[in-house]
Amino acid sequence: MGKSGEKEAPPTEPPVPRDGGGAGDGGGDEAEDERSFEEIGLDPRLVRALSKKGVEKPTPIQQVAIPLILEGKDVVARAKTGSGKTFAYLLPLLQKLFSSSGSKSKVAPSAIVLVPTRELSQQVRTEVLSLIELCRVQLKAVELTGGADMRAALAGSPDILVSTPGCIRKCLSSGVLQPASLSNSLEILVLDEADLLLSYGYEEDLRALKAHIPRRCQCLLMSATSSADVEKLKKQILHNPFILTLPEVGDVKDDIIPKNVQQFWISCAEHDKLLHILALLKLELVQKKVLIFMNTIDMGFRLKLFLEKFGIRSAVLNAELPQNSRLHMLEEFNAGLFDYLIATDDSEIKEKAKANDENQGQRKKSRKHAKAKLDSEFGVVRGIDFKNVHTVINFEMPPSVAGYIHRIGRTGRAYNTGSAVSLVSPKEMDILEEIKSFLGEDENKESNLVPFPLLTKNAVESLRYRAEDVAKSVTKVAIRESRAQDLRNEILNSEKLKAHFEANPRDLDLLKHDKVLSKKPPASHLRDVPDYLLDPKTQEASKMVKLARAAMGKCNPSNKQVTKRKSRKSRDPLKTFTVEAPKRAQGGGNKVNQRDGDHNRKSKKRKSVD
Repeated sequence: MGKSGEKEAPPTEPPVPRDGGGAGDGGGDEAEDERSFEEIGLDPRLVRALSKKGVEKPTPIQQVAIPLILEGKDVVARAKTGSGKTFAYLLPLLQKLFSSSGSKSKVAPSAIVLVPTRELSQQVRTEVLSLIELCRVQLKAVELTGGADMRAALAGSPDILVSTPGCIRKCLSSGVLQPASLSNSLEILVLDEADLLLSYGYEEDLRALKAHIPRRCQCLLMSATSSADVEKLKKQILHNPFILTLPEVGDVKDDIIPKNVQQFWISCAEHDKLLHILALLKLELVQKKVLIFMNTIDMGFRLKLFLEKFGIRSAVLNAELPQNSRLHMLEEFNAGLFDYLIATDDSEIKEKAKANDENQGQRKKSRKHAKAKLDSEFGVVRGIDFKNVHTVINFEMPPSVAGYIHRIGRTGRAYNTGSAVSLVSPKEMDILEEIKSFLGEDENKESNLVPFPLLTKNAVESLRYRAEDVAKSVTKVAIRESRAQDLRNEILNSEKLKAHFEANPRDLDLLKHDKVLSKKPPASHLRDVPDYLLDPKTQEASKMVKLARAAMGKCNPSNKQVTKRKSRKSRDPLKTFTVEAPKRAQGGGNKVNQRDGDHNRKSKKRKSVD
């Protein structure tokens, strides 16, 4: 690493920071590579907080980045998804604010974290609040996104502000955040998921913010990939940064796509994709939880309606939904309340459409209309923390290699194992070949992307009649109606969610996002697959998957029991009373009727005596 200008770590091994403030030389012995949080200079309060969260030792990116950030260096850190980049900047950021938390003279945030999406903004703030609470320090962190009351959110001078660049620019232009105050108070600026900030259209917003960033402000840039956008941001905002590129093995591709993610593909016709995904899910040939990627919202609802007919419940995550509903849907999925989430990844398609619109001035009105309907701050491929996803299925292939990488990066996070299965039609073979070429496949090297071995042709054909019959019932009209119905339900639920979760933040069972949208209930004979339709190889493969799931301790019955216990506790006891009279016991009257009969006989005796 050079002594002047940009300092860059060796690409093949994690660098070991030295005490003088540089990034040091490459390599180092094994003991240095396995340093603890105490050894890299982390505050004991933060170490105890991490221990309570189950984090005992730093990841490679944290080992290198935390000491440099504590020394006040500008840092550009590139590491794969799930490698711990969020804690790599949050921990030193909080530690630096611990010493200045007693100062009440500041009227603007001391630290700003910029993210590309609302979902990531909410997740970062949640992590910050969790650490602050566990450390028991007086720091205030707020989240600011589009549609929020900016003046109310910034009341009381928060120490940490998590937001999208567009909201910061609105605060500056409206006078809610005074430029002079920001220049005096801002100490740390973080650009998280930096490779997405410019691609999401925040270039003008970042340029407007740059004029108010003081020279003394420490700037941190976190990214999963290296791109021209990252280089552009680095030159615009950072000052003489340390460049950290930390592959854990020699091959850069292994850093982007870890070896703990198995990659498979299935060749099928476009009209047979519904048949093949039914076979994968109904025959239980893939591990749950499953994240299914689509390229359009309509196709997402088509798949949801199709699966409903076979008793498979799922939810569709898309940019049309209100933010509260999206966040709650994500929480339910992460908590294991349902196993199948259909995510619409139309970011690249929208970018191409936007470019076409900009080239044709006569389509401005339609572009504005589209922006009004879809949330521009929503992104599903990056910036959302999907937890414990075991399988990613590409129902439709992404338009680019980068899209494929980001999709399958949703599994195998934090060094867990995972698998990715792609359904490839003949017209998608070109992108498959591009992906294979990127992964380095050649005649002399074993491929990382192989055909899926557990699904046989006989198993697929055994379900064809049922699948094709049901697919005919999922018409365009049914898709349009169900899409509108789902949106209406979620808009109504959104306000309920907002009010309810402010008072009950841990209650995840109030609303279900995997509700059945079909007007007719699914036929009972479609819920189960008869044994006579399954060949022995498929039955054996299904047993293997179930045994593997049981070995991981992630069986469904336990989750369902927990859900039932929670629902009983949350039930209102006053609603258990009924105004209906008690039913008479069979074979004789109840005690009340017997007492009434005795009373009548006694009254008759008195009359006879009189």
